[in-house]
Order: sequence, then C-alpha cells, then structure tokens
Amino acid sequence: MINKLNLTDNVILGDAVSQTFAYAKANRMALPAVNITSSSTVNSVMAVASELNAPIIIQLSHGGAAFYGGKSVSNTNHQGSIKGAVSAALHVHSMASTYGAFVMLHTDHAARKLLPWIDGLLDAGEAYFKQYGKPLFSSHMIDLSEEPLEDNIDTCCEYLKRMSAMGMTLEIELGVTGGEEDGVDNTGIDSSRLYTQPSEVAYAYEKLSAISDKFTIAASFGNVHGVYSPGNVSLRPEILKNSQDHLSKQYKLGHNPVDFVFHGGSGSSAEDIALGIDYGVIKVNVDTDLQWAYWNGVRQFYEDRKGYLQAQIGNPEGKDVPNKKFYDPRVWMRKAEEGFSSKLTDICRQLNCESVF
Repeated sequence: MINKLNLTDNVILGDAVSQTFAYAKANRMALPAVNITSSSTVNSVMAVASELNAPIIIQLSHGGAAFYGGKSVSNTNHQGSIKGAVSAALHVHSMASTYGAFVMLHTDHAARKLLPWIDGLLDAGEAYFKQYGKPLFSSHMIDLSEEPLEDNIDTCCEYLKRMSAMGMTLEIELGVTGGEEDGVDNTGIDSSRLYTQPSEVAYAYEKLSAISDKFTIAASFGNVHGVYSPGNVSLRPEILKNSQDHLSKQYKLGHNPVDFVFHGGSGSSAEDIALGIDYGVIKVNVDTDLQWAYWNGVRQFYEDRKGYLQAQIGNPEGKDVPNKKFYDPRVWMRKAEEGFSSKLTDICRQLNCESVF
C-alpha cells in the first residue's frame, strides 16, 4: 500500500492534519466528517477508511458524545459528554491501526454554553499529550457564530493558543448554519445570516493566523443541516470564492489560502459540492444521510425477514422453529452498519476521497 502522505500514525494529528488538508486541496478532494454515536458507527467509518484507503474524519457532537458514553450516565456539568468523547477517542486510538485506517478525531459545534465540554476535553487532551507526546483529538470546533464577530474571534483565539501547545487544529464558524441539529434549532433564522461576508473571513484569518496556521473556517453560504426537498435550500458557493479572492488580494497570498468547511453536506447537489471543493472546501460534514442509511439497513432487514421477527419462536418454517439468529443484535446491527458503510463509500467517492494510501 502506497502512503502518498507518508503518515506514520493511523490517527492523523498535529502537522499531519495540515499536511492532509494541503494534499486534499491540491488534489480537488474533501474529507467527509462523519458524526458518530456508537462504537458500531465508529467501526463502520474505520472499515470504509481502510477499504477505500481514504482519510476520514470521525467527529462527535455534544449529544453524540453523551450517547456514546451511555444515556444512563449523568451529563451534569457536561461530564457525560466529556467522558463519552474521551471513550470514543481512546477506542479509535486503540483500533485504527488494527483496521489499517487513517482517520482524524474531531468534535462538532460547541456554542458558548458548551465551552465547558471543550475545556474538559482539552484537560483530558493535555494529560494524554503529557503521557504520549501527542494530542487525544486532532481538532475541536468552536461555534460562536451567533455572537458579534469580535467576541467570536477573541474567544477562538484564546482556545487556539491553548490548542497550539499540542499542535491541534481549531475549526471556527462564521455565519450560521440553518436547520436543526443536535438540539440547536436555526430553522427560523434571518436568511441573511446564512451567508458569510469576505470581510468577516479576512478578519478571522488575520487574527487566527497571528497565533497559528492550524485553523479551518466553516463559512456559511446558505448551508442547512438536514435534508430538504429541492428548491428549499439556496446554496451560493461563490461566496467562498469571493472570500478566497479577497484574502489573496488583501494579504498577497496564493490561490485558495483558506481551508473551508462545508457544514450540512447531506442532500446537497453534486454540483454545489464540486464548486465548494474548487473554492477551497477540504472537509464536508455528513450526518443526516448516514443516519438514514444506518436505519434503512435495519428497515430493509426487517422487511425481508418480517416473518422471523414477530416472536422468539415460530416463523414461516414452523411454529416451533426459533428465531434467535434473526433477532440477535449482531445480525440486524450488522445490516445497519452495511447500509451506513455503503452510503459513506458513495460519499467518499463523490468527494474524490479514496486511493490516498
């Protein structure tokens, strides 16, 4: 297997994150960032990453992390989400090389009220760094897009300083992603806030780059979480191009100087995704499509085997024939994983994310 990126750790960390993003941009590729909720979905991601020789980002939302740790665990002071995210990260560190997968570890939207969650993860990351000489996570996202720009960036700068000591990457958000995800409802927001201005990107770039070059920007260009009927979402990828051109001119930088992130990738057209990649998108978040694919694997299995799934004993083969081999979670959950993996494979290929290693 040829490792075009010469990566040595199956969990992509530190400078290797920037190296991977630079490779993606140079090769018109974007990494899918997959919101996971369980070891089942984590393992499915690593299996696809290995099979396609593709770098994939495994990410946890605050709610997804809590679910990973178990809904019976108290989330007082965000402890359930902290412990759940750490548990997921340790699982990936333990198993990525076994799968032969190269993956990043990331956390999704953290608004002001969720910053104690990030603080707890950085505490755990610093302890891990002290012991192993590398961070626990590749990156974290701070989403203060609903706040004034200066407040947003001032806070992000403070976190980037702390994260830079471990070589971590910070993702920020400018403009608001519409729709609803993980308990955050932006369905009724003023549509003008769904479109980021080049001046905002320039301001963030100048402040953050004075600290570190390890940051990405989720700039809004009409993005919406979830999947909607055609015509209900108006994406304008040219906003990303305008921001890139503005920065290149203002700071005398090369082509596409910013690493952009595309939130709300599920349900987006191939044309809009391709344009986003042309304009510097190196990471595309996918969640809703994969949630459906996971469930649809179970649904299809149930429809195919309905007669075997109505009772523990008794099926079309006889009233006393047992059904254990059909309702065993290892059977129907595997069908869920297969549906999830199939859809993720399609997404990777759409993003030109394969055959990298």
